[in-house]
Amino acid sequence: MVVTIKDVAKEANVAPSTVSRVIADNPRISEKTKRRVKEVMEKLGYYPNLQARSLAAKSTQTIGAVMPNAAFYSFQNPFYPEVLRGISKNAHASKYGIYLSTGSTEDEIFEEVISMVMGRRVDGIVLLSSRVNDRTIKYLEETGFPFVVVGRPYTNEERITFVDNDNVYITKQVTNYLINLGHENIAFVGGNQEFVVTIDRLNGYRMALEDAGYPVNDSYFVQEKNVLGTGEKAISALMSLDTPPTGLVTQDDLIAFEMISHLEKANIKVPEDISIISFNNLSLSEHSNPPLTSVDIGTFQLGYEATQCLIEKIENPNMLPKRITIPTKLIERKSCATKK
Repeated sequence: MVVTIKDVAKEANVAPSTVSRVIADNPRISEKTKRRVKEVMEKLGYYPNLQARSLAAKSTQTIGAVMPNAAFYSFQNPFYPEVLRGISKNAHASKYGIYLSTGSTEDEIFEEVISMVMGRRVDGIVLLSSRVNDRTIKYLEETGFPFVVVGRPYTNEERITFVDNDNVYITKQVTNYLINLGHENIAFVGGNQEFVVTIDRLNGYRMALEDAGYPVNDSYFVQEKNVLGTGEKAISALMSLDTPPTGLVTQDDLIAFEMISHLEKANIKVPEDISIISFNNLSLSEHSNPPLTSVDIGTFQLGYEATQCLIEKIENPNMLPKRITIPTKLIERKSCATKK
């Protein structure tokens, strides 16, 4: 037999409308009444029909999370499960579910976002990346649909709510860390210049070299597409230059791990022969050989704060755009050494 809201009201000796308000966590209902009604709900095994409530309220109580590529590939990078953990933690506390994008190409992702918006599948969207000339951001802006970006938008920063690190500043600091260890020839490995995070980190890297009076060598920038799957060839070409680098700044820890592996095969030791510093501070970083010096970018907090901003926008559409900057911390380990 299906338990109804009327059954709960009768058992708790309250009106059905009071049960509805308890389910909605209405502040006008006392904590004592809320406890009594919830105890009866648990006793009778009553579960609110959230779908019906959503239809009545014209709300889905669901947040869309849009990754830059297919979920299968994104989950191979521990950054995304961690940022999603931050999203889900805040969403759960606010009684929102999560709708995860599954598109595997930029076109599929764009079509899926349109479907989310036009089909009213979600109340708002968190974009987990920011591209150059991002048509998804442009579409969401034009439709006035609530959205937040994890990362700096390429344009219209003042009109878009986003949560990010100061990637220019932290990469300048990371590069300066190697410079202060005596390294002059420093390469930047990984990154896709279609994404704003790569542009910002490259700018910080170049600024540090220029401020130190060192030339910026284009042959010292190895793009992600030349690393994934062909990393051994890429690092071999880099180390075969007339003046090979003695320091590497890598886009993330996964690329750093791959570089360390290829360098080891070539009998180039880290950090004795070359120093490596990276971003994301994955849990595996302290267990790599050698343990990896990396920047903790507050991945969980990026997702958590983005969700907080989105829920605020959903509940108050007139809220002004925000920029939230998540602090970072350099975790020093054993992958960097003073240049001999």
